[in-house]
Amino acid sequence: MAFRRRNKSYPFFSQEFLIQNHADIVFSLVIFILIGLMFETTAKTAILFIQPQFNISTVTADGEVTLYHYGWKDCATVLFYLFITIILHAVVQEYVLDKINRRLHLSKSKNTKFNESGQLCVFYLVSSLWSLYVLTTEGYLLRPSSLWENYPHVHLRFQVKFFYITQLAYWFHALPELYFQKARKEEMPRQLQYIGLYLLHILAAYLLNLTRVGLVLLFLQYVSELVFHLSRLYYFIDENHHKLFQMWSVGFVLTRMITLTLMFLAVGFGLARSENQTLDLETGNFNTLSVRRVCSYHLTPYETHRC
Repeated sequence: MAFRRRNKSYPFFSQEFLIQNHADIVFSLVIFILIGLMFETTAKTAILFIQPQFNISTVTADGEVTLYHYGWKDCATVLFYLFITIILHAVVQEYVLDKINRRLHLSKSKNTKFNESGQLCVFYLVSSLWSLYVLTTEGYLLRPSSLWENYPHVHLRFQVKFFYITQLAYWFHALPELYFQKARKEEMPRQLQYIGLYLLHILAAYLLNLTRVGLVLLFLQYVSELVFHLSRLYYFIDENHHKLFQMWSVGFVLTRMITLTLMFLAVGFGLARSENQTLDLETGNFNTLSVRRVCSYHLTPYETHRC
């Protein structure tokens, strides 16, 4: 299975060979893990990579429900879906973006930015719709107080945990993609900051059991980012097209106001009024004054765009 057209062959294990064939190599690793499910001796190990771990069954008014919490085995699951993300990245690049690039005849610098925005548009569109679906089905939109009530939210439904695993997989995959896409040295600091901030925010929400607040913040952030990168794509196609940038600037202000209001309600008001405000690692309670201050500062919006 070849994702890219081979104009030239390179020696095995060379840098160019790895870059040119990285999607095929990762695809082979995914197949190897899936084959492990077929044999009893390897199935228990293979399932660690594919299925979210640390599940428990509880009895509720609706019947028996399976909930999840986090642990070190999540690293294997994130790694597997990181491989999947690399493959999907190559598919979008080969079958969508490269075809558009050949028609537009963009310069090398614009071509790089077009590919970046194209990949992010796909990710932000899928993630924003997915996060909205989770927020709706979990009832967080209709009951905003559920974002901080009954904290800590240690036990997660499958769709919530799987959402966070795939989010971590995507942003961790972005690090080796800088090498595979041969990112320019002058672009590396901005890209690393961009990726690092997302990883910091998502990991903080996941590990501090603030997944409900994190879901809303990610939804707002992704919608704003989606409009920005759509605006940039249209700009590369037609440099006289600026209306979407104006729409994004208005949406940017609105989403930031909503985000700051939400952080004040959830962290500064909701969690601050909770009776249990002692650090307890066993129960997963991180509701202390110092943690709330750090969250209020670091979970607020950020921006690292350059057109």
